[in-house]
Amino acid sequence: MSQIDLNDCIARLTASGQVIERLARGVSEAQGPWKPAPTEWSVLEVVCHLYDEEREDFRQRVRLTLEDPTQEWPPIDPQGWVTARDYNSRDLAAMLDVFLAERQASLAWLQSLDAPDWDQGRRHPAGFTLRAGDLLLSWVAHDLWHIRQLADLHREYLGAVVAPPYDIRYAGP
Repeated sequence: MSQIDLNDCIARLTASGQVIERLARGVSEAQGPWKPAPTEWSVLEVVCHLYDEEREDFRQRVRLTLEDPTQEWPPIDPQGWVTARDYNSRDLAAMLDVFLAERQASLAWLQSLDAPDWDQGRRHPAGFTLRAGDLLLSWVAHDLWHIRQLADLHREYLGAVVAPPYDIRYAGP
């Protein structure tokens, strides 16, 4: 018997999609592509990444693992896509809208599942078995990681661009 509570995962993905929307909707044209450092991501890049991960990674890989774990996964390059797909030149509002539409498609698909075998797995190239349940929970955790990243980007933008000559150190580390 599976230990995955699909309804809980759906609720968490629903809630995290709403939080992501709140953290990205209405961000100014100046802040959207702003990066705290050249090697770090902007709010716009995070949203574009979430859109691509929704379509090309998590939903697709969970589905493939449940349906046929022997089927090869299409390759992905989340880090490389940031520059190859020129994320930072895109429109933030439009990318947020398409991400949210893909999230709705993912939620509808997850709700359509009938007694999935979350223990169904496949061998990962790194040498371990990756089960459908591992992928689903990683999807939920991935959202949380990027929610934290978006919140950090807001704080860093406030401190670097909005606050000067004032200082936000009093807010805490």
